[in-house]
Amino acid sequence: MIGEALGLSLRLSLTVSVILLIIGVPLAYWLAYSRRRWKFFLEAIVSLPIVLPPTVLGFYVLVAIGTQSPVGRWYQALTGQPLAFTFAGLVVGSVLYSLPFAVQPMATSFAAIDRKLMEASALLGASRWRTFWRIVLPLGAPGVITGFVLSFAHTLGEFGVVLMIGGNIPGATRTISILIFDQVEALDYAAANHAALLLLVLCFVLLAALYGLRGRAALSMWGWK
Repeated sequence: MIGEALGLSLRLSLTVSVILLIIGVPLAYWLAYSRRRWKFFLEAIVSLPIVLPPTVLGFYVLVAIGTQSPVGRWYQALTGQPLAFTFAGLVVGSVLYSLPFAVQPMATSFAAIDRKLMEASALLGASRWRTFWRIVLPLGAPGVITGFVLSFAHTLGEFGVVLMIGGNIPGATRTISILIFDQVEALDYAAANHAALLLLVLCFVLLAALYGLRGRAALSMWGWK
């Protein structure tokens, strides 16, 4: 039972982290360098899940992907199954919930890069795309890795959004945090302690390893010594 729930949580965390890596890097780059006056509006949207109660976010996501919504009807017509109370629904809600934990460290890291380096690259005739790949992304790699790690860890331990969107379906939407809640409700504190301790150790080991190797991985990724 614990293995099944933990495996589902790890799969969810990895899926969400990869999606946030794909959409978070360009979004963070735009937030770091855009001079649009309405940029603050998008920054507020990205940061909203930090202050919004998980149950509120989960409720509105559930309404947005339910069978009565256009998105829910479209998904059901396309796949033959509803989006709510499925693993795919958990991914949608988790991406929204963990978005600021991925984007904010990336944007901060990009914004800290000396703009003279990018100006010099432009003077040498490099395109914005080449400058991004050769200067911005390598120098901002620590922030990108931090965003990936935080979104992974945040998704691994989330409870409220998962419960609202996915319910408690064994093998489909019951994550390790929901399993621990079930065990506590059943007054099975020994089993709850076992699952909680396993999650605690796993999170600590993953975070310690990833943060410890963050700088080294960023350098070796781009061939630096």
